[in-house]
Amino acid sequence: MIYDVNSEEFRLFGSVIDGIDTSALLDTLEKVSPCPEDATIYVPDVQELDELPVYRFLSDHVYGGLPVQIGYCSGTNYKLNCLEYHKGSEVNISPDEIVLLLADLRDVRGGRLDTSLVKAFRVPPRTAVLLYETTLHYAPCGRFRTIIVLPKGTNGEKPAIKEETSEDRFLWGANKWLIAHPDTAEAKAGAFAGLIGENIDISGMI
Repeated sequence: MIYDVNSEEFRLFGSVIDGIDTSALLDTLEKVSPCPEDATIYVPDVQELDELPVYRFLSDHVYGGLPVQIGYCSGTNYKLNCLEYHKGSEVNISPDEIVLLLADLRDVRGGRLDTSLVKAFRVPPRTAVLLYETTLHYAPCGRFRTIIVLPKGTNGEKPAIKEETSEDRFLWGANKWLIAHPDTAEAKAGAFAGLIGENIDISGMI
C-alpha cells in the first residue's frame, strides 16, 4: 500500500511545508541535474541552488537560521536497498510525483530493522516535505529529480574515527548513518547490513 504525505500515517515521519516558492529551485534543478534511466546520482551541495533567494527562506524558516546545503538526487530507482538518517531534518522537493520508503529509527533493535516495518508514501509534484531526523529514508522511487536540503556539511567525507559507540558502526559519511540490505552494493562495500527481510521493490506499484 502507498499512503499519501497528507495522510495521518505520515505524521510520524514528517510534515508538508507550506509557504515555499519552489519555482526557481525546480527550474534550476532541471538545468543542473541529469536523470539517468538505470542509476541514481546524488550531489549534496550545488552552488547554483545555494545562490537562489529561496536559500535564505529555507535557512531561516525551516532550519531556524542554521546554514544549509541544497543539492539533488536524480535518476531511476524502485528498490529500498538501504535506509539512512541524519542529525537534523531533511527537505525533499520534486517537480514530479515521487514515492518515499520510510521507517522509524526507534524501531531499530540491535542495529537491525525488519523491512516489513517500512511504509511507502506518495509525494505530489512540487510539494515540499520535511523528513524528521528520526525518519529512516534513502533514494526516492520512480524516475525523478529531487531537491535535497540538509544541514551544511551532511554527506561529506566520513570522519576518521574508531568505533567507540554502538552507533559508530552505522556511520557512512559526515552526518550520515546508514543501514544496508545484505543484497546491495553498499553492504558489499562495507556498510552495516542490518535490514532484515525483503529488499522492497515497488516497480509494479507506480
